[in-house]
Amino acid sequence: MIARIIIPLILLIVLPELYIDLHYLRRRRQFSWKKRLLWWIPASVMLVWAVCLAFSRNFAPENLDWLFWFLLLVGLLIVPKAVFALCSFLGWQWCRLRKKRLNWGNLIGFFLAVGSIVALIYGSTIGFSRLKVRHLEYANNQLPKSFDGYRVVLFSDLHVGSYTGSRQKLLQRTIDSINAQQPDAIFFVGDIQNIQPQELYPVMQMLSHLQAKDGVYSVLGNHDYSYYMRNADDAIKAANEKEVINREKQMGWTLLQNEHQAIRRGKDSIVVAGMENYSKPPYPAPGDAKKAMEDVKEGAFTVMLQHDPYAWRKTILPDTHAQLTLSGHTHGGQVTLFGWSPIALINLEWDGWYHDGGRSLFVTRGVSGFIPFRLGCPGEIIVLTLRCK
Repeated sequence: MIARIIIPLILLIVLPELYIDLHYLRRRRQFSWKKRLLWWIPASVMLVWAVCLAFSRNFAPENLDWLFWFLLLVGLLIVPKAVFALCSFLGWQWCRLRKKRLNWGNLIGFFLAVGSIVALIYGSTIGFSRLKVRHLEYANNQLPKSFDGYRVVLFSDLHVGSYTGSRQKLLQRTIDSINAQQPDAIFFVGDIQNIQPQELYPVMQMLSHLQAKDGVYSVLGNHDYSYYMRNADDAIKAANEKEVINREKQMGWTLLQNEHQAIRRGKDSIVVAGMENYSKPPYPAPGDAKKAMEDVKEGAFTVMLQHDPYAWRKTILPDTHAQLTLSGHTHGGQVTLFGWSPIALINLEWDGWYHDGGRSLFVTRGVSGFIPFRLGCPGEIIVLTLRCK
């Protein structure tokens, strides 16, 4: 993870320190070279830490706490300085251009820096711990009448490896909240882990307590494969992927891998189809929509479970007749401002409802995330009631 952004990260650490040192500290007599050297110590430590993380064998270190603490300190020590330095620099250039002496950029930068610290602390604590239960309805004239009022709980992106220490209580709350809805079925649309199945060991009993009349149906997300174990042997990767599959089945979940099952009410039935992950390169894309819908009759009401909403327009719409697709993956960007997130710049479908003719996609913001941080975008579970149109 850090290896991908190591150059911008180094610049983020070094340039603000250099600007503050040359523009402020060096010009003041009370800051001797020894004091200026002390000023650089935190940045030097963060720089070494970043380089060490960049040389990690995998996408992230096995002990994710090293990564989480690093990112937290980046937010507390590096980002505020970068925000202040940028505002100060722009204000300085403005003063030179307009021949003014007072640099308002310093004051603006100070308040924005304080605001970034407050946002980080909130997003890492209260923001990440929030959980919303959203009640929605979906109507379709192909839904059998005996399924009118059928209640489904949809959730996604558990990333159980992020629930370390006291955060496990948040995961237990999620399980309790789902069961409290007394759903007819539960749909989980992928990313149960961060990197490897060992993360599941402490929480398997907890997850196995999910209860619904017609069971729990799940699919795999991009994090549930071995893509993020960059330097592991192929045999280890294959074993880990097999273990994730076995663990979900041991918990009593019905894992759908390019296949489907029927849920029956008397003579009527609906189809729950599940694709393996289907993402843009270079992420895993073994999903096969046609195979998942093999032998499903035209007109049969079908709910397609697919982790990545990218697959909806790419393969589900053209290759299947599934009326309703449920996805996650985007986490709603984990940061939103007035209902908008920067992830909207790279994801066409990233949150909520999308429609194409008589067919629909719903993208949930998910519960957790690889990085335990949410700002303006709380985790959610969806209670979806199906209606005959």
